[in-house]
Amino acid sequence: MMEHTFHTRRSFLTAGLALGALHAFAGETAFGIPSHAEDPAWDAIRRRFSLKPGIVYMNNASLGLPPTPVADGVRSAYQWMSTHPLEAKHALTDRVAQEVLPGLAHLLGAQADEFILLRNASEGLHLLATSLRLEAGDEVLITTQEHPGGRKPWRYRAARHGVVVREVFIPSPHISEQDTLARFVGAITTRTKAIAFCHVTRGGHIYPVKALATWARERGLVSIVDGAQALGMFPIDLQELGCDAYAASVHKWLLAPVGNGMAWIRQSSRNHFQSIYDEASTLATPNYAPIGTSDLPVKAAVGDALNFLQRITLPAISTRNRYLSDTLKGLLARRSDLRILSHPDVSCSAPGSTIFEIDGLDPVREVARLEQSGIYIDEHVRDGHQALRISTHYYNTEAEIERVCKALGR
Repeated sequence: MMEHTFHTRRSFLTAGLALGALHAFAGETAFGIPSHAEDPAWDAIRRRFSLKPGIVYMNNASLGLPPTPVADGVRSAYQWMSTHPLEAKHALTDRVAQEVLPGLAHLLGAQADEFILLRNASEGLHLLATSLRLEAGDEVLITTQEHPGGRKPWRYRAARHGVVVREVFIPSPHISEQDTLARFVGAITTRTKAIAFCHVTRGGHIYPVKALATWARERGLVSIVDGAQALGMFPIDLQELGCDAYAASVHKWLLAPVGNGMAWIRQSSRNHFQSIYDEASTLATPNYAPIGTSDLPVKAAVGDALNFLQRITLPAISTRNRYLSDTLKGLLARRSDLRILSHPDVSCSAPGSTIFEIDGLDPVREVARLEQSGIYIDEHVRDGHQALRISTHYYNTEAEIERVCKALGR
C-alpha cells in the first residue's frame, strides 16, 4: 500500500512539472506556429525570452539563450528539490526517462535508449573517444577544423594508449562535399579504424555527414560526429545520416539550460564501444552513462526546451534562421572593407553562423568594444583569419541586425 502511494506521489510531481511548462505557454503572449520567416508570430515568440532591453545577443553558437519557460522549469524544479528532496528527485528522474530521452529520440529519429545525457558536447566526444575499442597502433582520422573538445580526447588516446591520430586538412571554407570526401579517401591507410569530424564547424560550414559515414561504413570504419553546432539549428535524422555515434551540446541552438549535452551511440554499433564506467556492461545493457547523481533540475528542463522547440517546429526555425542569416550577409556585403568568409553555397553553410573580416580590425578588441554597448558577438581568430562571428537565432530581429551592422568597426 505504501509503495502504491509513493508511486502516485511521484507521478503527481512529474505531472506537475509538465503542467508548469504548459502553463508558461498559456500566458498573454501565447503564439501560433509561424508560417514563414517574416510571420508576426516571431514577435510573440521573441517575447518569451527575458533579455534586458537594449541587449542584442548574437553569440548563440557559444551559448544559447533559454526562453522563459525553460528558465522557469529549472527554477521550479530546484524549488521542489528544496522542499521535497527525495520525492522531487524521483519525479525529475521519471521526467528525464519518460519525456526528455523520448523527446530527443523523436527529434533526432533515433531510439531513447541510444542516448546518454551529459554536460556538453565536449564531454560527449570524450566519452565516445575513450570508449571506442582501439589498440596501440590503430589510427583515427580527424580534421584540422575540429573544436578543442573534438581534438583533445584523441590526443588523450594517443598519449595514454598509443593510438595514432592524423589530421586531414580541410580548408575554411571547405571547397565542396566531393573535395572533403576526397581528402578523407586520400588519407586512409590499412591501420585506420575510425574517422571523427564536425557536422557543422565553428565557422558555420556544413560537412557531408551522410557521404562520409556511408564511405566509412563501406570500409569498416567507425564514424563519430560532433554536432555541437547543428542540434537545434535545422532538422537532423541520425538514422538517415548513418554515422555510428554523435555528440552535441543541448544548451546551444536547442536553447536548453546551460550544462546540458548528449552522446548517441547507434544500437547496432555498440560492439565498437565499451563502457568506461562499468566493467560488467553488455551489448544489451551498455551502461555508457556516468555514474552518480546528476543535476536533475537542469536535465529535466531539457523537456521544456523540447516542448518550446516542438511548438515552433524545426523546419520553421531553420527557415527563419536562414532568412536572418541572409539579411545579415546582405547588409555586410555593402561594405567594401569587409569580406564574408561563410560558404557561398547554402548547402555547405549553416543557417546561423556568419563569419567575416574587416580590414584593419582587431576582432578580439572589437568584441570587447561592442559588449560595452550591449552587443554580444564573438571572434573567429583561426585558419589565418582575423574574423568575427555573428550567430543569429530565430529570436533575433531585423532591427537588431541593422543595429549590429551599423556598430561594426565604428
